[in-house]
Amino acid sequence: MLIQIPPSSACRESEVTPESIYLSRRQLLGAAGTLAAVAALPGQAQDASAYPDVEPAPAPAWFSEKLASTRWQAVTPGNESITPFQDATHYNNFYEFGTNKGDPARYAEKMQVEPWTVRVDGEVAKPGTYSIEDLVGPHGLEERIYRLRCVEAWSMVIPWLGFPLAELLKRVEPTSKAKYVSFETRLAPEEMAGVRSGFSLIDWPYVEGLRLDEAMHPLTILAVGLYGRVLPNQNGAPLRLVVPWKYGFKGIKSIVRISLVSEQPPTTWQSIAPEEYGFFSNVNPEVDHPRWSQAHERRLPSGLFSPNIVPTRMFNGYDEVASLYTGLDLRKYY
Repeated sequence: MLIQIPPSSACRESEVTPESIYLSRRQLLGAAGTLAAVAALPGQAQDASAYPDVEPAPAPAWFSEKLASTRWQAVTPGNESITPFQDATHYNNFYEFGTNKGDPARYAEKMQVEPWTVRVDGEVAKPGTYSIEDLVGPHGLEERIYRLRCVEAWSMVIPWLGFPLAELLKRVEPTSKAKYVSFETRLAPEEMAGVRSGFSLIDWPYVEGLRLDEAMHPLTILAVGLYGRVLPNQNGAPLRLVVPWKYGFKGIKSIVRISLVSEQPPTTWQSIAPEEYGFFSNVNPEVDHPRWSQAHERRLPSGLFSPNIVPTRMFNGYDEVASLYTGLDLRKYY
């Protein structure tokens, strides 16, 4: 059983979601209170090298200086086994580097992650462009061991290191007009073979989005590490989004821009194939992909002669987010 985190408490707002479901300033303060409660949960200290077969990597000072105060195992998956490091870092979707699962690990090392800046703008009182050091600096790191469910019907269990996205949003002070959060990935064709490919259907850069209340939920984090070490490039270094109740493509990698906006933002896969990839993209075993079932998943590692097939759970098992979608038809707004 997952250690539960207390819950906080597309479509155009005129079409689906009433104004009351969005976070007002009062609800933002409520979410902040929930985060404070989460921060008070006891953590179990452990060494950063606790995971076997982790490939060592030099870590920047802004990361290594935080490890001593990291809250290890702040969220755990109960009796579920953690995916081996090799699988989690060598079986990836990061189309900027190619479409094969091994391409990101093979080619992403070419991406320059130092120096790195993130622009935060839109409907905020304090917009700005932050170095990764300044962005992460005020926040303590937590280890969140989350299930990751890909829309392609495979899954992993990954120990992320990061901090709640809500903490960053509080710093920049969203205005009353902010209803959504938009994210953008780095675009560097000279470093990204997939971007240079003439066969790509993607209109680069890769973009994603969340509703503001989803972004403010305590389970939503910005990750900077995994398995006790800094993020590998192929996993979205140096900063990526993790939203464990949504399909994996919502977890945008190598973020360079975060914008708070009043209207639902475009997202890459919804723009390419809206009949297959919705804006919300919550894990839902009752809504199949047009080309395959979503009722079960292949939990990695899994082999041809020893398949590890497990049933998929609604919201990937994170039932505490269900209240975010009260009154929303999740078959229509998938």
